[in-house]
Formats: sequence, structure tokens, C-alpha cells
Amino acid sequence: MADFVETASTGIAGAPAGGRSVESRASWVAAAIVLVLLSVSYGSPLLVVVGLKPITEELGTARQLIALAGALTWLGTGAGGILMGWIAERVGIRATVSFGAAMIAVGLVVSALGNVWVVLAAHALLVGLLGNGALYPPLLVYVSRWFDRRRGTALALISSGQYIAGMVWPTVFERAMATHGWRMTMIVFAGFMVVAVPFAAFFLGRAPEVSGGIGADAAGARLTVLGLRPNLVLALIAAAGFCCCIPMSIPQGHLVAFCSDIGIPAAQGAAMLSVLQASAFASRMFWGWLADRIGGLKTVLAGSACQAVAIAAFLTTQDEAALFAISAAYGLGFSGIIPAYVIAIRELFPSREASWRVPSVLFVSMGGMAFGGWFAGALYDHFGFYAPAFAIGVLFNIANLALVGFLVARERAGAVWRPAAA
Repeated sequence: MADFVETASTGIAGAPAGGRSVESRASWVAAAIVLVLLSVSYGSPLLVVVGLKPITEELGTARQLIALAGALTWLGTGAGGILMGWIAERVGIRATVSFGAAMIAVGLVVSALGNVWVVLAAHALLVGLLGNGALYPPLLVYVSRWFDRRRGTALALISSGQYIAGMVWPTVFERAMATHGWRMTMIVFAGFMVVAVPFAAFFLGRAPEVSGGIGADAAGARLTVLGLRPNLVLALIAAAGFCCCIPMSIPQGHLVAFCSDIGIPAAQGAAMLSVLQASAFASRMFWGWLADRIGGLKTVLAGSACQAVAIAAFLTTQDEAALFAISAAYGLGFSGIIPAYVIAIRELFPSREASWRVPSVLFVSMGGMAFGGWFAGALYDHFGFYAPAFAIGVLFNIANLALVGFLVARERAGAVWRPAAA
């Protein structure tokens, strides 16, 4: 299979070269392999989510500190993506992904053997920066180069690995922790990671070569995006990503603990988290299909609006059946947002800049995931309940809608790339 994946036709990942698409059967094989990889690797951040209460109790610390471990994993993943995207361009995707898997495994083992400060450091540097940072951002760029006509669908497919992980791992982890403890659960999953991910990565081949892409015919000219400076547009997209990822992180990081606090058993909370992720998985292909037809920015706007309604609904009830329904609705809304940001960047900027622009936006967005996960824990420690955290999530979601709405209005008003006036 490795040799087969190497045989894709060459072209620009962003526009067919000479009318010929870079997409082929090999493109979908590559996407399927990446889906498997991410379905495994995304289990690693869920360990501290499912184990939030038992880890907190055993280490005798505040809940916000253990929530901070999950937050630092997201932040490290974003920061590592910038570095690892550059490295993947030079050493290849196989070596980069295998290295990342080894770092995640080491980070989990170190966390299992240490105290709270060791858990924080290991999740930030090993599980996040050098671990997942070597997988998720580089793999998004890698797959985007295999597609030019159905890129949104492909990115939606591979990003569904997060939701497959969310469907499978929470229940497995909850049962394992109840039987063997959180430390042994981390060690066993580390062993699985270090075997499964490099094996799958072996079948990844070299993506089609990328040429200049958008704006190549205007080399040397100063260009604008949406009538603004390119880096200003990138900063606005990144700020929007930060604002939408804060509310995105709260149910994903605290749903199990929230349920336990209001009298719903931890097993039901883990099942609720799985329902949320399953709903996200079921709807993600729709969002990818939509992005291929209306564009990345409009898809972000639609998904963010749905997320805002769902996050507000968590403030309205503590009934178990209602929370299952809200979790499912929440999964339907937020699932297409992050891939749509990647589509927007690939639509607005040249292909040759994807290896640093995409990880840069993911870094800021995952900073929002990190801040949201930690801040929700801090608010809980202060107030003793989660309503203030959900309310703050609604406010940040409104800020995201304002930023993305501004960019969509600029997009509707004119061309994407224009030479700037002298």
C-alpha cells in the first residue's frame, strides 16, 4: 500500500493544473490512513478529561490544575504544529508522525508516574508540543495537498478521527480507570500508541508537489486579501478561532465532571460525551460537503451559530435526558468549524504558504481550547458550579460570530486576492 500511495498525480493542491485534478484513488487511501491515525492519537487528550475527578482526588489538588493539563495539551499541539509542519516538509510525514507517537507515549508514562506538576509539564511538552503537534496540524496540511475539488469533504473526513476517538475511548477509559486506576490506564494506552500509530504511518506516501498557487502570477507585487493586508486577515481568522474554541472546549473537557456534580453517574457522563462525539462524527461530512459548495468562511459562520445556540442550552437544564439531547445537538453544530477554517485559509492564501499559515491559525485556536478548558475549571473552583463557565462560553461565541461575519461581508463584497494600489 505504501508504494500505491506514492503514485498520485502531481499538481497544485488548490487548483487543478491545466484542468487536471490531483485527486485520485490514492488520495482517498491517504485520507483513510490519516483518519485511522487521528482516531488513535486523539485518545490521548481524553485521558485527563475522563479522569478529571479521580486524578484530582488522588493527587489532592484543585480541579482547575488537572483541567489545565488538558488545556496545555491543546496549546502545545498548536504550538508544536508550527514547528512540526516545518519539519514535516523536510524529513517527511512518516518520520514526523512516528516521532509524535513516541512523544505522546513517553508523556503519558511520565504523567502516570509523577505528581500534578509532572502531569502538567508532560502534557504540555510531550503529549502536546512534541506529540500531537507532530500529528494533527501536519496531517491536515498533508491531506489538503491530495485534494483540489473535494478538499472540504476530505478534511471533514480525517478530522472525524477526533469524534471516532470521542465515541470509543471515553467509555473504555472510564471502565479501565474504575478497575485498574488512571495511572495504569495511561501506561497501557501509551503502549498501544507507540505500536499502532507508527505502523499506520508506514503506509503514508509523499503528497503531490505544491506549486506557487494563488497569486503566483503576481510575484513581487504587494497583494491584498478581502481588501485587507494578508496578515491582518490571518490575524482576524486566528482571533475568531480563539473565540469559538473557548466554548467548544467546555463541554468536551468538563461534561463528565459536570454530570457527576449534578448527580448523574460518571458512566452516564462518559456515555453523554460519546453521544456528543458521535453526533459530531455523523454531521461532519455534511459540513465538509457544505464547505465545498459555499466556502470555508460561510461554513464557519453557520457552524458557529449552531454552536452558540447549543452552548446556551446547557444553561437551561440539569435533566439527564435533556442533557443527552443537548449534547447531541452540540455535536451537530461545532463539528465542522475547525476544518472549515483550514478550507478558508487554503481558499484565501497561496498553497505554498499552507505549511505555516494553517498551523499558525490552529495554534491560536488551540490556545482558545486550552484557555477555555482551564478557565472553566477555574470558574468551577471559584463558584462551585458550571453555569458561569457556560455563560462565558456564550459571550465568546458571540464575539466569534462578529469577527467571522465581518470577513464574510468582505468576501461577498469583492475578489479574494487583488494587487494593492501603488
